[in-house]
Amino acid sequence: MTTAFARKLPRALIAAALALAGTIASFSVTTGPARAASAGVYSAALATPLTAARREIIDGAIWRCEGNRCSSPADGARIQTVCGKVARKFGPLAGFATPQGELSAEQLARCNGAG
Repeated sequence: MTTAFARKLPRALIAAALALAGTIASFSVTTGPARAASAGVYSAALATPLTAARREIIDGAIWRCEGNRCSSPADGARIQTVCGKVARKFGPLAGFATPQGELSAEQLARCNGAG
């Protein structure tokens, strides 16, 4: 013997599951571009190689350096600000790249002069 409640329960569960799936799908679509924009790395080429590998935290991001190369996950911060802080921490830079491309010679000169 089945009750009316027992027959309605599977329908309610299906409706709830579909509503939850729709919510998750719409949330992932709206947050996808923000994650994509911040994906990638910043990469710095040091003018003078380090004698030993180093890790430093700059504005909450871990910069890993070895030899004349440093990198950190890109966080969407203003590039000139990030570049200047890296130059102050590790010394003059011979190059600086972002997910959008390399800094120009003029931008790099400003970056090195920011310290």
